[in-house]
Amino acid sequence: MISLEKLFQVAIISTGGTIEKTYDAHEGILANGTSVLEIMLGSLQLEGVDITRVQLMDKDSLDMSEEDHRVIAMKVQECAQTFDGVIVVHGTDTLSQTGDCIVALQPAIAVPCVLTGAMRPWIMKNTDALQNLVESLSVVKLLEAGVYVVMHNRVLKFPDVVKDKENLRFIKKES
Repeated sequence: MISLEKLFQVAIISTGGTIEKTYDAHEGILANGTSVLEIMLGSLQLEGVDITRVQLMDKDSLDMSEEDHRVIAMKVQECAQTFDGVIVVHGTDTLSQTGDCIVALQPAIAVPCVLTGAMRPWIMKNTDALQNLVESLSVVKLLEAGVYVVMHNRVLKFPDVVKDKENLRFIKKES
C-alpha cells in the first residue's frame, strides 16, 4: 500500500563546526574538511521526511566572521520559503550569534529553524553529534515558527540563548 501522506520537507544547512570535524592524519589534528553528515544521515531510519542537504561552508565557528553569520541567516531565510523546516549544523562556540542574526531578519521566518551541533566530533566514541542531529530532526516537525537551539534533550528558543562553557550546554541568558 502506498502512503499518500505528504513528506515533511527539511533543509539541512551544513556550516562545519565540531560535529563535522574529522581526523587529519597529515596534520595530526581534528579539522573541518570532509563532511560526515551523509554518513550520519545514512545510518538513520527517517520515514516521513525528505531531506535536502545544503553545503554552505565548512568552518570552525570560531573562524566565522559577522559576514558568515549573515550569509547563514540569509540562506535560512531563503530555505524557509520552500521547506517546512530548516536545520543548521553549526559549531557551538558562535552558534548563538548566528541564532540571533536569524532572529533579527525581517520578515521573520515562517517555519521552525533549529540550530544544532556537538561538543565532541561525530568520529569520537563519546560524541553527542548523532543524538543532537536526531533530536533536531524529530522536533523541527513539531515546533512553531521561530529559531531554536536543540541539543542534549533541550529545546531553547532564541533570543537570549548562550553557551554555558563550564557545563557544555546551551542555556537561556538570565535577565
